[in-house]
Amino acid sequence: MKKIRVLVVDDSSTMRGLISSALARDPEIEVVGEAADPLQARQAIKTLNPDVVTLDVEMPNMSGLEFLEKIMRLRPMPVIMVSTLTSRGAEETIKALEIGAVDCIEKPRPGNEHNFEELPFKVKIAASARVRPLLRDDNQKHAADARRSHEDYQSDGRVLAIGASTGGVEALIALLSQFPENCPPAVIAQHMPPSFTRSFASRLDRVCAAKVQEASEGVKLAPGHIYLAPGGSQHLEVAGGGTDLRCRLKSGDRVNGHCPSVDVLFESVTRSSKGHAVGVILTGMGRDGAAGLLSMRKAGAKTFGQNESTCIVYGMPKAAFDIGAVEKQLPLERLAAAIMAETSTNKKH
Repeated sequence: MKKIRVLVVDDSSTMRGLISSALARDPEIEVVGEAADPLQARQAIKTLNPDVVTLDVEMPNMSGLEFLEKIMRLRPMPVIMVSTLTSRGAEETIKALEIGAVDCIEKPRPGNEHNFEELPFKVKIAASARVRPLLRDDNQKHAADARRSHEDYQSDGRVLAIGASTGGVEALIALLSQFPENCPPAVIAQHMPPSFTRSFASRLDRVCAAKVQEASEGVKLAPGHIYLAPGGSQHLEVAGGGTDLRCRLKSGDRVNGHCPSVDVLFESVTRSSKGHAVGVILTGMGRDGAAGLLSMRKAGAKTFGQNESTCIVYGMPKAAFDIGAVEKQLPLERLAAAIMAETSTNKKH
């Protein structure tokens, strides 16, 4: 069996050792090289041709973000960002995921010394990910054009629920930046470490016409507002009914290996909104969200899935599609228009 070849890039020899040791424990992974900065890493990529690169966010000579952008423009390949828990580290990690990094992981810290235990699993997912060249300018133009096309949009009051995992940062930015200012209230469960969701909500708020914020307990869902589930030990649910729908943060065990869980969010929307809702499942590994999306569809909600060719990882959308939970599967760039058309009072029947 061919092993996954990994290049470890970090300016700290201690951190390189920790990453290499964590990966060496998995027989399906081989660390083929280490680099202390992007200049060494560039030569190592040429010489070793690794399958996956782990990349420190903050490094000398050239920042991890600058180096990542060069990789994604010139030689796209799966990259996992390794970040500190600082505010700056979180913000730069979100930018890296937007540029095209497949995933991220926090550096170990007191109380979380075993954080790298997840790294081999993330590397395996990254090795099978569909990585595309960076085409940021075209994406921004497309989003601007889409927002202009929705100038006459009027919401019919439905709730929009979205689930995503690996590749979700890039996908959500592409999707939500096309929403009009008066879009339906939207709730999102994105699998992400707890330290990063606040930075991600802030990033979304800067690029979206609608208001984006981390969900908080009891806040009322309102048109033109998008609520992102905080990462950590609480699931996001939608509680209430009719015109009085609110965010509920509920402590609980992981569901399908995740907290927040997309299934938990979708099931709550089924209970609170019945068929007066729209469910969307985006790129990600595993099955989280498939059963919940099916419950939404059975209750009369409209359901969409991202298609295979535009997913970084076609796991969650495929699982949902295979069990009949997805009513319509579309490329990422067409999803926003389809969702707005479905939730508009001007919709043609």
